[in-house]
Amino acid sequence: MTDGAAAAKDASASKGSAKKGKARLLIIAGAVVLLAGGGAGAAFFLKLPPFGGGAAHHEEAAAPQAAPPVFVEIPDIVANLNAGARRQSFVRLKARLEVARREDAAIAMAAMPRLQDLFTTYLREMRPEELRGSIGTQRLREELLARANLATRAGTITDVLFVELIVQ
Repeated sequence: MTDGAAAAKDASASKGSAKKGKARLLIIAGAVVLLAGGGAGAAFFLKLPPFGGGAAHHEEAAAPQAAPPVFVEIPDIVANLNAGARRQSFVRLKARLEVARREDAAIAMAAMPRLQDLFTTYLREMRPEELRGSIGTQRLREELLARANLATRAGTITDVLFVELIVQ
């Protein structure tokens, strides 16, 4: 081999290794960008605090926890259902109202006669088959919640919890 041929071979080998080096550099840079983007996306979706735990994170930690809900007992309600010409059917309901604050419990207690009237009137119009299954129970909960907020005229009732629901 001549010196010219050896020099050409060395030049082509150095170009090949330079291409390989650039390709490796691009792959490494792409991996770094991908990892950084994935980490940022995870932090966004998981709402992780920023590095260094900024002032906003410390304020959230110092904020007082929300007060636990307050429950108001509803006296037992027994009503006959709209069974048509069939045999009489009855429902017995024991429930509690969930309110957010203690002041709202006083409002619910003051409205209890109106609340019982609205609940009993609604139950008397229901047919026994409407109370069957979890869907029937959920519909009843939604309707009683709407009527409870109507009775209090304040919209302070957050949920109606069934303690006992018997259909006979």
